Parts: sequence; structure tokens; C-alpha cells
Amino acid sequence: MSDTHVTDMLIVGAGPAGYTAAIYAARAGLTPLIVTGMQPGGQLTITDEIENFPGFANPVQGPWLMEQMRLQAEHVGTRFQFDIITEASLKNGPQEDGYFHLAGDSGDQFRARTVVIATGAQAKWLNIPSEKRLQGGGVSACATCDGFFYRGKEVAVIGGGNTAVEEALYLTHHASKVHLIHRRDSLRAERILQKRLSAHPKITVHWNREVQEILGEGTPEVVVGLDLRDPRDHAVKERLAVDGVFVAIGHSPSIGPFRHEVECDDGGYIITQPGTAQTSVPGVFAAGDIQDKIYRQAVTAAGTGCMAALEAERYIEEQKHAG
Repeated sequence: MSDTHVTDMLIVGAGPAGYTAAIYAARAGLTPLIVTGMQPGGQLTITDEIENFPGFANPVQGPWLMEQMRLQAEHVGTRFQFDIITEASLKNGPQEDGYFHLAGDSGDQFRARTVVIATGAQAKWLNIPSEKRLQGGGVSACATCDGFFYRGKEVAVIGGGNTAVEEALYLTHHASKVHLIHRRDSLRAERILQKRLSAHPKITVHWNREVQEILGEGTPEVVVGLDLRDPRDHAVKERLAVDGVFVAIGHSPSIGPFRHEVECDDGGYIITQPGTAQTSVPGVFAAGDIQDKIYRQAVTAAGTGCMAALEAERYIEEQKHAG
């Protein structure tokens, strides 16, 4: 039997942005409710060690950090619902009862005075078995997050767009050599980035190559190399010894039922007003990677979660005075 959940603030998504929004909202007495989605904790639940989140002198495990955020949100009064939002009626503003109406996959109904969309974005992967097996063992989708662990080592970056080239250039600050693997004979990246790439002595580009297999050894298993093939004839052409593999073929925003409810860009990322978390619909806010396709860091996601909560609190107060 379905239930109806009523809250001042409904937070959709349980990553750094969603948890932070909940912590601030709960402390403001807004009784926030988080709908966790399929992956509570977001992408950090598949991140091995984190060294760049402030407050920790030593590396911390991604799942542990997300568990601590969840416990903190719960401690200050956040409620949790393990469900997936499948329907949302937002674009015309609150209904006659003063609430936004949403529905979950479970059949439960949600009524919220404000909504924070913090559903994040998912890295696109190569979808080969060894890739998933070696995540946390040398396979990553974030050079900024994990590049530090490859000081003095050889790494490979997979992709040919701006993200791949930027990741390759960033990794030269840590790695001894960077191999850029691209399945075509030309890059899609901006010209200025291509010039920087071709001029860098640490970077070698492997044209017309795709990853057939990521090679691992040891217990626990870690990356030791790649088998590369030519996509034109699928023949294995070379084996490349590397210590880390960074997949940089893009991200997909987890926009779900919100795609036509708030203004989004062509890629499906939610557009927020500059310097705010406010979407095109008053009372609906977006935080974290669902609206950030540039930084994609846990700390910036947390920051926008804070912004969303503070702005939602202000919105509710304004609505009270307007009424």
C-alpha cells in the first residue's frame, strides 16, 4: 500500500550535495526528506581513497566518507526514503495545496514545499568486464581525484574530447608518462587543447586504437597494462604497460523525470542562475554534478548543496510572508 510523504524540503539524491543540503536544512528546522535513488552515496561509493576532501590528514575511503555524511544528516533530523523518483510535476510551480507533487517507483507520493535535485551524473564507461573488476585497482574516471596516486608512474587516458585531453594534461603533473588512447585519427577537443597536448613531452597519442582488455595482476588485483586493438579491423596491435587507466569518454547527467520540468542544456545538465542553486522554477533547486559539468568534485558538490538548502530556507520564508 502506497504512502504519502510530506516535507518542507525533498532532496532527490544521496551524494555529497544531497547530504549537505539535508544537514543545513535539518539544522534550520525544515525536516528534510532524502529520496536516496539507486546508489546512496553516489559515485564516491566506488572511489577507493580520497585525499582531497578537507578535514582529513590521511586518505579516507569513499564509502566511509559517504556513510559519515549520512549519519550526520540522520543525527540532525533528516528522514530517508529508499525509493526512486519516477514522476515529477514541477514546471508550473506548486499545486493548489502549496506543494510540489512527485511520485516514486514504489508507488509512494511525495509533497514538498521545496525540491533539491541532487541526482548527480554518471561517468560513461567502456563496458568491458576487466574495467569494472579493476575499479579501485587502477581504473578511474577522475584524474583530479586519483592522479596523485600515480606520481612517477605511467598512465593511460581513454578518449578524444576536451575531458580526455584536459585529464591527460593534468596527469603530467604527477605521472612520468601519459598515453592518450583514441579510437580515431583526429581529436574532438578544442584546438588550443590539442596544441598543448601535442607540445607536451610527457604525452604520447595512440591513434586508431581502442582498449580490448585492461590487464591486472596480484592480490588484490591492480592494473598492469592494456591490450589495444585497431577498431577498423579489430586486430590486436599492441600491449601497453601502464599502472593506471583513466576513462574520459564523458558523463551522463542523471536527469530522469526532471528533463522537461526545469530548464536544461543540450547535454541534459540542469541550468542554475549564476552564483545560485536556483533552477528555472522558483522553489526548485539543483546541486552537485547534475548542474556542474566542469568541476565534478565532492567538495564543490557539498558547497552547492549548502547553497541549495540556504536558498530553499529563504524561499519558504518569503512564501510565508507573501501568504
